[in-house]
Amino acid sequence: MGERVNKISVIGAGSFGTALAITLVNKGHDVTVWARRPEQIKEMRENRENAHYLPGVSLPEQLCFTENLAEAAEGRDLLLFAVPAQTFRGIFAEAMQYAPSDIPIVNVAKGIEKGTLLRLSQVAEEIRPDVRYIALSGPSHAEEVARRLPTTVVVAGKDHDLAVEIQESFSTDRFRVYTNEDLIGVELGGALKNIIALGAGISDGLKFGDNAKAAMMTRGITEMTRLGMAIGARSETFAGGKTETFAGLSGIGDLIVTCTSMHSRNRRCGILIGEGKSVADAVEEVGMVVEGLSTAEAANAIAEKMQIEMPITQCIYGMIQGSISAQDAVEILMGRKRKNEMHI
Repeated sequence: MGERVNKISVIGAGSFGTALAITLVNKGHDVTVWARRPEQIKEMRENRENAHYLPGVSLPEQLCFTENLAEAAEGRDLLLFAVPAQTFRGIFAEAMQYAPSDIPIVNVAKGIEKGTLLRLSQVAEEIRPDVRYIALSGPSHAEEVARRLPTTVVVAGKDHDLAVEIQESFSTDRFRVYTNEDLIGVELGGALKNIIALGAGISDGLKFGDNAKAAMMTRGITEMTRLGMAIGARSETFAGGKTETFAGLSGIGDLIVTCTSMHSRNRRCGILIGEGKSVADAVEEVGMVVEGLSTAEAANAIAEKMQIEMPITQCIYGMIQGSISAQDAVEILMGRKRKNEMHI
């Protein structure tokens, strides 16, 4: 793989999948984008624009499109999955019927599967136990990636050499890729920050101010770290200081951009909920999948099962479910027992 030209299929034609397809084809790779709906494929092929997910961005003439998953998966060097977390299992299983047995998989979806409470790498391993899997995460709004604005991400997997190959294959002068050996931490950071972004949006919708949002983000990263450490994310010491993956690009980096940008669908959904709209109406107005809603349900279930203290996540899930109001949540969080900040 590395710097040579690769045949890559991007499975999923949402905003980020399309942005990465543009990045990869501009680097010289042979790229095909797959989407389920023939009308979306027809529009992108003929108009050279993904009008719903990435309006105003021209698609390179070299970029190819198909609605045939077998065509997308057969004979490729790499498959990049960019489908919603809750649909990943079905689409991945179908694609694996056609893909080469040793094909590398890069997944950019950020979520935890509801019901099973599995990370997406675990879902992939259930379907193909010997899967060569890499997660790509970090602060990377599609709208900026597609326009070649400087962006930095991280890739992680069990196979370090494969992660380095993906790093080399994806890196450009505007898209910088780091590697990380902590797959659990990178996956969880990307997933859990969407919950906190919902909360930050709700806070903004309620006009609670910058202080409240800063506190939400800061204590949110503590909750993310707490859950991550409990289920196996790495915590290592370097030069006498403790460093977790959650302090890096897939944790605090992604958290900052998702909690502060109007590109963030999770924050936008939260703002609408904070302004009084129902969850269903907020999702409809955003017009795209809001991963934080499903992840809040899954993370809350994990926290209850493992008896992990995650008060922000639990309150956000309660608001989504309609069991508590925003005002209730404020009183719960502000009235909690006083404690030392450094106690994770």
